[in-house]
Amino acid sequence: MGDNISIKNWAEDERPREKMLQKGAAALTDAELLGILIASGTTKKSAVGLGREILQLAGNNLQELGRISIKELCKVDGIGPARAITISAALELGRRRQMSEGPERPLITSSRDALPIIMPLLQDLSHEAFCVIYMNVAGKVLQTEIVSSGGLSATVADIRIILKNALLNSASRLIVAHNHPSGEKRASQADIALTRKLADAAALMDIKLLDHIIIAGHSHVSMADDGLF
Repeated sequence: MGDNISIKNWAEDERPREKMLQKGAAALTDAELLGILIASGTTKKSAVGLGREILQLAGNNLQELGRISIKELCKVDGIGPARAITISAALELGRRRQMSEGPERPLITSSRDALPIIMPLLQDLSHEAFCVIYMNVAGKVLQTEIVSSGGLSATVADIRIILKNALLNSASRLIVAHNHPSGEKRASQADIALTRKLADAAALMDIKLLDHIIIAGHSHVSMADDGLF
């Protein structure tokens, strides 16, 4: 890969690194940051130029870039599996930083408090997934996990697994969430039926289901606020 790099492109590839050293990461454009990840260009394009092409693939939107698969990244001429994996790994680190709990476990007093945990997990997925936040009676988060993933339009959550994990975590409160990749925010009849069934089953174990949140891109709806269970 390195043998194909012209002196002109090599110099352009190095500029973002120098700029970061002198001015800090915040001074770099998105394309320049991608160029650092890509590391080196080709005979026709610099690493920064490849970064611009990748951004164009995502409509110059970093949120959309988070949805692009490794296979799709490889469609950019000059981006092979190794570079695509590097970019995907960097985006995943960004997601994990966004959802990081830090040294103290967060305290959830309302559904809105759960969004910083849920959104990074679900907002960029191209398939449906079901997430559960397990909490103690005071609202302190004990565990967060994805309990199931489905296809493009539906996923099924196993209520028995959710309640089993709640007991293993000594949880007294639950918030569940799933995403609609289609962007449709409204709860389906299947969503409502599942939520009511889960709430009733949890109540038998003295566990309260606080909310079922639906994530649609960067929007969300609360089934509790809408009075659906």
